[in-house]
Amino acid sequence: MRVTPNDVLAFVLELGALVALGYWGFRTGDGALAKVVRGLGAPLLAALLWGLFAAPRARFAVPVVAQVAVKVLVFGAATAALFATDHPVLASVLAALVVVNTAIVTVERGRRPQPGS
Repeated sequence: MRVTPNDVLAFVLELGALVALGYWGFRTGDGALAKVVRGLGAPLLAALLWGLFAAPRARFAVPVVAQVAVKVLVFGAATAALFATDHPVLASVLAALVVVNTAIVTVERGRRPQPGS
């Protein structure tokens, strides 16, 4: 399997979402324990959902609509987290890059030969 620049961008965006969720968690909440639980828990939950349902080699094969729902949830939460921590430009850049990346993936999938063709 050939790795494209868009594949690299997708991976960087996924890591960025995890960082944004962790940053949000450590910046919000009352008390050190709440900050640690959110700061570690939010990205761990997102990574778990991604690995189970949205990753290229996800643990469970689910319909495309479920994969998209997980991606919207993770990237939407990351975008909201950046807005909530007063980083609207980063939030906007993340959201825009996710949309562009997803559009490119969609077009590339349409061009790939289908098995049995």
